[in-house]
Amino acid sequence: MSDAFTTRVLNVTTGSEEKVFDLTEACQGFLREVAGGRDGLLNLFVPHATAGVAILETGAGSDNDLLAALHTLLPADDRWQHRHGSPGHGRDHVLPALVPPHATLPVLEGRLELGTWQSVCLVDTNVDNPDRQVRMSFLG
Repeated sequence: MSDAFTTRVLNVTTGSEEKVFDLTEACQGFLREVAGGRDGLLNLFVPHATAGVAILETGAGSDNDLLAALHTLLPADDRWQHRHGSPGHGRDHVLPALVPPHATLPVLEGRLELGTWQSVCLVDTNVDNPDRQVRMSFLG
């Protein structure tokens, strides 16, 4: 594989509750190892039908606000045709249409180029599957 493209899988355990899991430090660590100070792109992909990647502020309540908004838009009740798993699990399969399972972000001089309050997060509402993977790929 070329130095211009490097990929790695990050294993994440989100637990038994809905979670917005901050991936920013893991992304920065990956870039420190592979980017070599170069400009490029970091692509994140979550190969799961019930999780997504979001860029948002964390720690000031926005992560909980996102989960609350998702509860309003995608209630965990029996309206969903997809019915296996926990009650309302069908909503988890609709989540990636609103919080996509991927993001591509700029990398400048080997560092993730985010706004002051932005973080890269895994959004996981599926309490039945706490083990997730995030593929991080750097192209530069």
